[in-house]
Amino acid sequence: MLPTLRQLQYLKLLAEHGGFGKAADAAHVTQPTLSAGIQELERCLGAPVVDRARSGVILTAVGEEALRRATVILNETEELIEAAKNAGQPLTGRFRLGVIPTIAPFLLPRALPAMRDRFPKLRLFLREDLTHRLIALLKAGQLDAALIALPYDMAGLDWAHVSDDELLAAIPNGHPLTLESSATPEALEREGLILLEDGHCLREHALAACGLRPPRGTSEEETFAATSLPTLVQMVGSGLGVSFLPAMAVDAGLAEAAPVTVRPIDADHPSREIVVAWRAGSNRAAEGRLLADLLKDV
Repeated sequence: MLPTLRQLQYLKLLAEHGGFGKAADAAHVTQPTLSAGIQELERCLGAPVVDRARSGVILTAVGEEALRRATVILNETEELIEAAKNAGQPLTGRFRLGVIPTIAPFLLPRALPAMRDRFPKLRLFLREDLTHRLIALLKAGQLDAALIALPYDMAGLDWAHVSDDELLAAIPNGHPLTLESSATPEALEREGLILLEDGHCLREHALAACGLRPPRGTSEEETFAATSLPTLVQMVGSGLGVSFLPAMAVDAGLAEAAPVTVRPIDADHPSREIVVAWRAGSNRAAEGRLLADLLKDV
């Protein structure tokens, strides 16, 4: 006997709400009905999925694994329903799009109006987060696509090219490097690099494109890192060091928010590739490609 979708949904709600009563309310069933569904699931699996002996509800190891797989199955089922509803009508209905923070504020203000005009029936749900978390959500079926930057480990994913985004040097106004038409990676490294904190893929992209290693101070306190590009620009403008900015951020006026001068980097292909990615085998692949084509034009 196989578990039913209803039983898997009961397990998911039980994990989310932490108790049978609240989970039953969320499922719009009685508590005995939900409890019976969980018991039937346990009989199917041949092992308990919840520990009822402690205060509240705690998933067992089997329950945790069942929940992980149930989440994927339920998300796939929702995708199937959406695909059936919107057959022949791409980018209509719900579409869950993830976007990394070094792209979202610079591309989306131009892209969203174009998306609304071209796909008026689209219900877009946006999630801004770091690349590794967006990819985890993609693989779990909790996102339909993600707007991210390469290079990155894309195992299990497919993607479509949107654009190449040049990386530029950001230098405090009045600094001797501003007198040059371009900046070499070596010169930037000598002046003290400020980068985004670990987890932001732009950090790795910039260092790899310039053949540099992460900056290291003599102590943790002496190594500066920013949590966002606006903070990074302010740090550079305050004379704390030099850094890298993506061209799309500069085009959007980010460098105008502080006394910062921007120069090209004298290196081979200092850029990142912007792509729309989706889970390999997803039935939203055609829509991912369609979205990438639209973003190329904005």
